[in-house]
Amino acid sequence: MELSDLNVYQLAMELADDIYTLVSYWNYLDKDTIGKQLIRSCDSIAANISEGYGRYSYKENKHFCYYSRGSLFETFTWIEKARRRNLMTEEQYLNLNERLTSLGKMLNSYINSIGKKK
Repeated sequence: MELSDLNVYQLAMELADDIYTLVSYWNYLDKDTIGKQLIRSCDSIAANISEGYGRYSYKENKHFCYYSRGSLFETFTWIEKARRRNLMTEEQYLNLNERLTSLGKMLNSYINSIGKKK
């Protein structure tokens, strides 16, 4: 199985691309403050999944997935700040929140599966 075959990785990549597109329409101040942080935290979700996957050790893989989960929770905070500062619509916020929640469940399932034989 390749990294790109992991559904959790695919969803993390798609979500990061969508957030990048959303932030690209913001003004300079909003991009420079919340936007950069939001993009970095969301990009970090997939990046840590891939780094763990490449370690070839169950323990290290889980370790990086825990970092990924931390970045996921950080992303929740940044979308909430963006919503409160009217940088996204309520519909955009709800969509991102739902997708992050789904990603979190997938990530937890992936973490629980690491090291178990199928």
